[in-house]
Amino acid sequence: MAILTFLISLAGATMLLLYAVRMVRTGIERSYGASFQRLLTGRQSHLQAGVMGLLLAIVLQSSAAVALLTSGFAASGYLAFPTGLAIVLGGDLGSALIIQILSFKLDWLVPVLLATGGYLFVKTEAKKARQLGRILMGVAFILISLRFLREAMDPIRDSAFLPAVAGYLARDYITAFLVGGALAFVMHSSVAAILMCVTLVQIGAIPFAAGLSLVLGANFGSAFIPIWLSRGMALRARRIPYANLALRGTWAVICLFGANLALRQGWLGDPQGGQMLVSAHLLFNGSLLLLALPACTPLERLFACAFPEPVQTEPVQPGRPVSALEQGNYASPAQAAANLKRELLRMADQVSAMFRPVLELYQGGSREQIKAVQRMDNEVNDCLSGIRQYVAAIPEDSFGKAELKTARSLMEYAIRLETAGDVVARRLTVLADNLNKKGLSFSKEGWLEITRMHEAILANMQLASNVLISDDLESARLLSLEKTELKRMEHDSRKRHLGRLQNGARDSFDTSDIHLETLRALREFNSHIAAVANPVLYQNGQLLETRLIEDMPESETSELQETSR
Repeated sequence: MAILTFLISLAGATMLLLYAVRMVRTGIERSYGASFQRLLTGRQSHLQAGVMGLLLAIVLQSSAAVALLTSGFAASGYLAFPTGLAIVLGGDLGSALIIQILSFKLDWLVPVLLATGGYLFVKTEAKKARQLGRILMGVAFILISLRFLREAMDPIRDSAFLPAVAGYLARDYITAFLVGGALAFVMHSSVAAILMCVTLVQIGAIPFAAGLSLVLGANFGSAFIPIWLSRGMALRARRIPYANLALRGTWAVICLFGANLALRQGWLGDPQGGQMLVSAHLLFNGSLLLLALPACTPLERLFACAFPEPVQTEPVQPGRPVSALEQGNYASPAQAAANLKRELLRMADQVSAMFRPVLELYQGGSREQIKAVQRMDNEVNDCLSGIRQYVAAIPEDSFGKAELKTARSLMEYAIRLETAGDVVARRLTVLADNLNKKGLSFSKEGWLEITRMHEAILANMQLASNVLISDDLESARLLSLEKTELKRMEHDSRKRHLGRLQNGARDSFDTSDIHLETLRALREFNSHIAAVANPVLYQNGQLLETRLIEDMPESETSELQETSR
């Protein structure tokens, strides 16, 4: 009975730990996900990239999340292999620093984090405040789960079961290594797995030698997590996780045999306690980063050969991407809707490719770069034409009323995407060209405001794609809230810009028209992107008939009330 109680308690504490780590990561990604993209894809040395990966892992509470982000940007061509590998190696060290922080006795912080985080998440409406509340509560849940984990060991600490297992793992360090690897992979979190091992050593449930082998195995097993999660990505993206596995696995095996030999010979003295295990984990990841950074560039050729790009058997005509629609082929309503969604995703990717370099164009884009972005609008227009023809030719006798309505709503979103592409091609690129021709630049504050709006819109585009695929109500609600948040950002930026004009800021005065037009264009672009949420909200009865009062800023509401009087 004691064993059953132990297993149930252990499972509960483990699942709470996993949920808490994911809760922290979700809050950070929703608040600052687009900022991570800008930081990751900037030009930097290998050492700077490693430091960037370290910081991102601390923020995201997961080295696997950093590896997945890096792989995604590498697949899109925004990140070179050596830089991406350096970021992933830095992320591994960052996750080790997280364990050092969380291994301290911080139980006294739990009530403070719960009270503050709960208030921010439940009582506030601002996006960043709510996500900060989510992050604080997630950290509190991590600390609670660790306390539960320690308490779960109490009933069996003095039984014959745990000492027998601990003794076997201490003697057979290869088995302990494999168990640690399996544990990290099954839990899908190296932070959670290693925190569990540290806690077991800290309370004396297992000896230090067994804990060290488990931790080294967890380091090895955690390298399989991004490989598994990126298995559907392009080969270019998968090279980085495999290179990380090769480096991490080799170093883990070397350290396993070396450390256990040193422990058996007494060369390391008699290390004890969880803090010593955390220090060993930090030493492993720090030494790996220093040893592997110089190898990032030479490994590129090796893994390019190991994962070669597929050879195209037929030449692809430039400017003529392959459509997901086959005109006249309507196997079933479900298949037709799936085809339309695939084509819409392709169209959204093209619009995203147009919008992503807008900030670079504003900072000195050449005429050739601007023309290249404008030419991409032709592909978006072709997508809309194909979708319009496909929907118009749907045989109404084979489709129900609801299915026809779904197809038409998807076509309406295609129109919104095409209009969003026009905003980039006919307004934002023209404004960027005018800014460069006149040799002007925004004020530091104004440029920061535009950058933040650009980052928020990039995050919203990713969320919109998720809504399009899943029809998830919660994601649709979040996208609608983000649309309102961007309206507030535009309104606040306009007010601050006018304030700078009143204070006599010369650079703000020279770029005033372009600044205000850019704000309006960004808001309109985001509005078209977020329109995908409307059908989902309407079907679930959560779309208001009017949002005039809710969306209007308080200052404008008071002005309207004064006018009505």
